[in-house]
Amino acid sequence: MDIRNSSRFLVRAAEPSDWAALAGIDSTVAAGDRARGENIRRWCAQRSVMMVEDSSGPLGYGVLEYTFFEQGFVTLLMVASGARRRGVGAHLLNAVEAACTTPKLFTSTNVSNQPMQHLLHSVGWQPVGLLHGLDDGDPELFFLCPRSRHGAQAG
Repeated sequence: MDIRNSSRFLVRAAEPSDWAALAGIDSTVAAGDRARGENIRRWCAQRSVMMVEDSSGPLGYGVLEYTFFEQGFVTLLMVASGARRRGVGAHLLNAVEAACTTPKLFTSTNVSNQPMQHLLHSVGWQPVGLLHGLDDGDPELFFLCPRSRHGAQAG
């Protein structure tokens, strides 16, 4: 599925062969986390990844899974450090929302991740819960995609 969202970006489903390029823009992989690279390879093979690119290559990716109470869940949203604050994250969230096949779509982020919270609020996602204990001293804040956009077609 290719989706043109603007003249600047191409948003599309990642192919299995895209995993290395996506790993190349991932700050966690760059910090030496080899497991993240393997996860990216697996997610691409499972066709769980939407990506944004321009003429320079990949700018970001989002992972959509259905392991959260059988509802859509944005497991990871990664934007290359040089592409932040340019609308890439919003394009990714819109693409994941369009691809989601369940009535509800969730994501979460640490309370300390203010940029992600700002992005989610700016595109209308609503905070729906707080979970302590995943990361010591940094609770996880859960968000729900607004039903006015997502889920209308699903019922």
